[in-house]
Amino acid sequence: MTVIAGPADSVLRPYRIPADGLYEGPRVLRRTPDGWEDRPYELFEVVPQAATIGAEIRGLDLSRPVSAALRAEVNRALLEWKVLFFRGQHLTSGAQREFARNWGELETNPLLAAGDADDVVRFDKAAGGVPTFENVWHTDVTFRERPALGAVLQLREVPPAGGDTMWADMAVAYDNLAPEIKERIDGARAVHDYLPGFARFYSTAQLAPFQGEFPPVEHPVVRRHPETGRRMLFVNASFTTRIVGMAEAESDRLLRLLYQQAQVPEFQVRFRWRAGDIAFWDNRATQHYAVNDYAPHRRVAERVAIAGDRPY
Repeated sequence: MTVIAGPADSVLRPYRIPADGLYEGPRVLRRTPDGWEDRPYELFEVVPQAATIGAEIRGLDLSRPVSAALRAEVNRALLEWKVLFFRGQHLTSGAQREFARNWGELETNPLLAAGDADDVVRFDKAAGGVPTFENVWHTDVTFRERPALGAVLQLREVPPAGGDTMWADMAVAYDNLAPEIKERIDGARAVHDYLPGFARFYSTAQLAPFQGEFPPVEHPVVRRHPETGRRMLFVNASFTTRIVGMAEAESDRLLRLLYQQAQVPEFQVRFRWRAGDIAFWDNRATQHYAVNDYAPHRRVAERVAIAGDRPY
C-alpha cells in the first residue's frame, strides 16, 4: 500500500508508506468461527493466556484414561484456543502416547531423533547443539500429503531461563489480511518440500535418502479447518517453496508478506515451560516458534504427533 499526502495537507510534506509494509492499527481478533456455540466447560477449568490463542487447562490428570465426554470437551477447547497447556503432568512416554492416541493414529518422523519408541521424537539440546527447528516460524510436516493434525509436547528438562515456545493463530492471521491479498490467494496452491527446512542443519548425505519418501506436495495457500470450517493461512517459511503458477519473484514477494502474518504479537501466545508441562496444539490452525536463547544450558523435550488429513 502506498499513501501520498493530498493537496489539502498543505502543512505536511508529501509522504508514502512502502508497499507491502506491515499494517499499523487495530486488529480483528476473532477467537472462534461464525456460529460457534460458546458454552462453559464442565470437566476442567480453562484459563486464557492470550486474546485468541492459548489456554491453560486446570484440574486434569493426563495419565488417567480419557472418557468420551472428556475427549469431546478437550477437543472443543482445542478448537477454540488452538493450543492447550497442562502444568506439571510428568507423563511417561507411554502415557503421553496414550493421551495423544485419543485423537488418532500417531505418525513417525524418520528425519528426527526418536525417543523410546518410533513415534516419539526427542529434542535433546545441550550447549552447542544443532538448533533443529528453533528460531523459525513453522507448521509441522507440511511437506507430507497429510500433515499432522496436532502434537503433544512435554518438556523433560528446562533451562533456568529462556527456551519458551510461541504459537500463532493462523485463522486470525488470515482474517487480518488486506482484501486484495485475500483475493490474490483465494484458490491458490503452494508447493511444500522438506529440503529447505532440513537443509539448515542436515548434510546432503543425510537428506538424500528421503527424497523418494517425501516428494514435493501441493497444498492450498488457504485451507479450511476440517472441524470448524474456518479459513486459515497455510504457508510457512520452513517448507513452502513457491506459489503455483506465479513467477518466482512475484511468488517470493507474496510469500514473504504472508509469512509476516505469524509474527504479529496480537496473534500469538508465549509459554514459559516448567519440567513436566505439556502443550497440545492444533497443527492445522497454528504455527510455532521455539526460542533458542538458553545457551549454555540444556533443554530436553519429547513430542508425539497425530496423523492428519489432506488439506482442502
